[in-house]
Amino acid sequence: MAVLGQIGGAFVGGMLADAIGRKRSTVLIAVGYVVFALLDAFSVSMPMLLTARLLIGVTIGVSVVVVPVYVAELAPAAMRGSLATAYQLAIVGGIILGYLAAYLLADTHSWRWIFGLAAILAALLLPLLIRMPETARWYVLKGRVADARRALLRADPEARVEQELAEIASALSEARSPVKSAVSEMLRRPYLRATIFVITLGVLSQISGINAIIYYSPRLFETMGFKGNFALLGLPALVQMAALAAVCAAMVLVDRLGRRPILLSGIAMMITADALLIAVFAHGFALIFGVVGVLVFIVGFNFGFGSLVWVYAGEAFPTRLRSMGSSTMLTFTLTANAIIAAGFLTMLHSLSGAGSFAIFGFVAIVAFAVVYRYAPETKGRQLEEIRSFWENGGRWPSEIDTAAETGP
Repeated sequence: MAVLGQIGGAFVGGMLADAIGRKRSTVLIAVGYVVFALLDAFSVSMPMLLTARLLIGVTIGVSVVVVPVYVAELAPAAMRGSLATAYQLAIVGGIILGYLAAYLLADTHSWRWIFGLAAILAALLLPLLIRMPETARWYVLKGRVADARRALLRADPEARVEQELAEIASALSEARSPVKSAVSEMLRRPYLRATIFVITLGVLSQISGINAIIYYSPRLFETMGFKGNFALLGLPALVQMAALAAVCAAMVLVDRLGRRPILLSGIAMMITADALLIAVFAHGFALIFGVVGVLVFIVGFNFGFGSLVWVYAGEAFPTRLRSMGSSTMLTFTLTANAIIAAGFLTMLHSLSGAGSFAIFGFVAIVAFAVVYRYAPETKGRQLEEIRSFWENGGRWPSEIDTAAETGP
């Protein structure tokens, strides 16, 4: 139910962010987490519990659209990659806390506490979110130029405010020309290429198997031969600690090395992990190799896909399309997530662990080829500059100038 709710939340998240603003949407998300986590905890019937899970899923779906857009628009270009990657850091931290809470409360069967504790973190976050500024790009989108100027100075006191405002206004001016809708614009040139790229990237990140491991780590470790609460709940938490280190590394390196090297390195680690897990399930290697395989897979995903999907989701589209573009990408991504969540156990039973990870390995190889061929390097570029890559058919203006100079 939570996964289905995420799809609905992602679908409406872009419209919400454009209608009431990025900041208000984030505050509303935190309120939703508090209310629906408590509804989870105090459920008195199965329909009430399922409704609560659906609503918490909607909240998650809205958050995965709104937060990357908010971060991308608020952050200075030199820090944008690191701050967008910090979102994945928070996700992994939350996964670790979830596993640890479940482990500590497993013997007492305190499922109400497991659900309800989430409300505490969301409530602590609310006062901080209320103090955050709105983004300059949303203010300009709504014609509030004076507010946009103040927002730019608050986010970066050294910003070239008037130049940035002019660039944002220029990028948005096209939105006032006759255009049927944001969705129709995304489905035709020049932004069709960007739409296909981000949707493909998001879907590949899911069908390569990450949530098969996240959702079903206890069952997966049980299949390998592990037993007991520590093996089934504590061990996944320890594996996620390595994921936390991987995200920290990506956060430090993404604005230094660039997006492409990190994404390609992470996918290569996933391919290696898939090969190891195939060997574990097919040939009965020692259990430690199974743990290492899951560990390498989790680290590779979080270093690459997990960190960079959010960066590309926030960077790929111009301001007028950014919320709807992220919403469209994440709707497809979460649909793929739902398919994996619903089908993995059946796949595990029908194809065995070796067959399942052979399929995931093939998808990872396809993902490596797609990223190598089509992913742009956006390190250090302004959001208004990145749009030119898609408008020029997947090439930077400097590449076109060079080609013209060396042409016949």
